[in-house]
Amino acid sequence: MPTAQTVKAIEDSTSRLRSSDEEFEKAFKILQKYPRRVTIFGSARTHQSDKYYKLASDIASRLAAHKYAVVTGGGGGIMEAANRGSSESKGDSIGFNIILPHEQQLNLHTTDSLAFHYFFTRKVMMTFYADAYIYLPGGFGTLDEFFEVITLIQTRKIPYAPIILVGDAYWRDLDVFLKRHLLQSGLISPGDEELYTITEDVEEIGAIIDRVCPV
Repeated sequence: MPTAQTVKAIEDSTSRLRSSDEEFEKAFKILQKYPRRVTIFGSARTHQSDKYYKLASDIASRLAAHKYAVVTGGGGGIMEAANRGSSESKGDSIGFNIILPHEQQLNLHTTDSLAFHYFFTRKVMMTFYADAYIYLPGGFGTLDEFFEVITLIQTRKIPYAPIILVGDAYWRDLDVFLKRHLLQSGLISPGDEELYTITEDVEEIGAIIDRVCPV
């Protein structure tokens, strides 16, 4: 006979699975309303005075003008800037927020949003249904999202989509590391280093995405 502790663990697991299924369903309903979507990642700690805050806003504004919905994690910093740039340009601005005890609050610039309890369901919905991925400077979370997406595209577990790294000074050292230690050592294949583009040019970013997702 299973112990009371085992029964409780099974019940808790079942409840979590049911809750995660509900989050997937709600997020699917949101994303299905927007046929063209670009996900933007970056630090929640970036201040409004930072050049990358303005750049994220400008990129999102350009995307909105070309009828892309902007998807972010719904928090502050780069996420706020991207949602703000899109909404101020009359675009669709989605925030997939995460419920945390002390940190993240949904920013005021989303036109559609969902608060997630689980990081894994949120990550799936932010990454598996995007036409392009844009990364501005960020911390461990941003780098985690970058390496997960580039691995999924490299291994063809998800369809190809542009990966754009915004911030020359921030990303160049990583670019050198990947080419010197991974590519030259045969740890990645020739061509894998071309899965991402480093640029700060808003029009170039828009053109890269437009080539893959023409109107």
